[in-house]
Amino acid sequence: MLKFFRSSANQRLVARLLSESFRKHAPSYAIAIVAMIVVAAMTAASAWIMRDITNEFVITKDPNKIYLIAAAVAAIFITKGFATYVQALFLSRAGNSIIAERQRKIYDRMLEHGIEFYHAFTSSDLIVRLTQSAQAARSVVDILVTSFVRDLFSLIGLVLVMVIQQPAMSLVAFIFGPIAIYLVNRLLKQTRRIMEKEFLSFSKIVEVMQETVFGVRIVKSFSLESGMRQRMYKAVADVEKRSNSIAALEAVTSPIMETLAGLAIAGVIVVSGFLVIQGGQTPGSIMSFITALLLAYEPAKRLARARVSLEKGMVGVRMMYDIADRPLSLVEAPDAKPLAKGPGEIRLENLNFSYRDEETVLKDLNLVFPAGQMTALVGASGGGKSTILNLIMRLYDPDSGRVLFDGEDIKYAQLQSLRDKIAYVSQDTFLFSGSVMHNIRMGRQDATDEEVVEAAKAANAHAFITAMPEGYDTLIGENGVFLSGGQRQRLSIARAMLRQSQILLLDEATSALDAESEALFRDALEHLKAGRTTIAIAHRLSTVHQANNIIVMEGGKAIEQGTHKELLKRPDGAYRKLYDFQLMP
Repeated sequence: MLKFFRSSANQRLVARLLSESFRKHAPSYAIAIVAMIVVAAMTAASAWIMRDITNEFVITKDPNKIYLIAAAVAAIFITKGFATYVQALFLSRAGNSIIAERQRKIYDRMLEHGIEFYHAFTSSDLIVRLTQSAQAARSVVDILVTSFVRDLFSLIGLVLVMVIQQPAMSLVAFIFGPIAIYLVNRLLKQTRRIMEKEFLSFSKIVEVMQETVFGVRIVKSFSLESGMRQRMYKAVADVEKRSNSIAALEAVTSPIMETLAGLAIAGVIVVSGFLVIQGGQTPGSIMSFITALLLAYEPAKRLARARVSLEKGMVGVRMMYDIADRPLSLVEAPDAKPLAKGPGEIRLENLNFSYRDEETVLKDLNLVFPAGQMTALVGASGGGKSTILNLIMRLYDPDSGRVLFDGEDIKYAQLQSLRDKIAYVSQDTFLFSGSVMHNIRMGRQDATDEEVVEAAKAANAHAFITAMPEGYDTLIGENGVFLSGGQRQRLSIARAMLRQSQILLLDEATSALDAESEALFRDALEHLKAGRTTIAIAHRLSTVHQANNIIVMEGGKAIEQGTHKELLKRPDGAYRKLYDFQLMP
């Protein structure tokens, strides 16, 4: 155990964990610790009283004293039982609270991170860190408390009984303690490495399960069941193998301790038998010593195994703090202020941007999106259209240049005030588990039912919603699995309409709509965009011909601008080529 704390890294992590978790629950842990001390004292008392029991039965044979001793034994074990209950109850309450707090803090930290964070970690990895790491934090605190209080105090109390009753024979028993500690420490070198691999293997199980659920249509249509089964079997086998390795490390302490304890007890019996036979000692003191020695075995064994359990738990704690300490990729300015009210003009000045130091996506881009007007971004994939929307929403910060809302640099604005100004509809429609009403209301959570219905009507979703079994209360399944692609898209449009934001961003918002639904959406858009600054990305040029301005993007630059009619007048222009290509049979 002491060797574990010689590591400065372990010391820092444990100190931090205790300062964040232990102090807040000090009352619960104080009660549990007092109960543990009582348990330790009663354990030592149960060994001590064996002297009187043996002497009264064998030597004095006084009935009155036997009754008193019996009452004392009952009191010892009743007190120990009650103290054990109190210890378990308050440890569990504090431990469950630690798990909940850790999970909330990890999740809050995840929400604070920008998009880049979610590119660095897979969703399965984050799920494992959120669940397993919190459990590991509780496990470490529990081990530290129980080992250093209950087990250590119990062992100290029993050793005192042994030394007081038979100081000479105690030396025989103590010879085997250092041997046991040495042997157990030799088993711990691989614990951390095995546990880290076990965490990774567990995240692989979650990853395969997610891919199976979200990609079930591809799995079925391409007959990938066999391949997915092999991946899952391998991940499960890896976890099983490493769990068995950890179990073996934890279990191997038992035969070591059993063997050494057996040798120590056998030696003590030989010596004590000789002492009693020779008449130099009372049988009561010998029995008290042997009882203390036997009772000391369990706390000694738990202390010996504690380091294995600590190394196991610390892997999860390190992973938890890896998330907590990861620098935020996107933060509010220290003096951030809410965006002032304004007409809603968006201006991009000298923007340069690249993802992860890769090839530059936007190159010295200067654009203006006039307030209250609709601007369309068109062009081939990879031109930087979606990146512009990401920068406007401040999901990323530009490498250089500025994004201005009514002349204010959004880098110095409060994120909440920025996001409140924006409604967004993406081509990768995402819906939450729950009802239709719940999903539309996510656009503005204080909206009334009547406002939700009006938004659905504006998005031409009301008809199919009312045709569903429970109407707006119909559950749509995970990510809208019970809906068609067009229905999911119309719900996301209704969600954006309900938000009633000053700025509307549409990223291929009609990609999943059929021709009839797209026509209905264009009609709804006429009402929705009124008075709003609207920026729409579209590959279907039929959805953007009504825009006040159309910008053609290519290679991170704006190569053409104008209205639909103006751009069509340029026979060799990029927009005219896109238009003619889409008209080709």
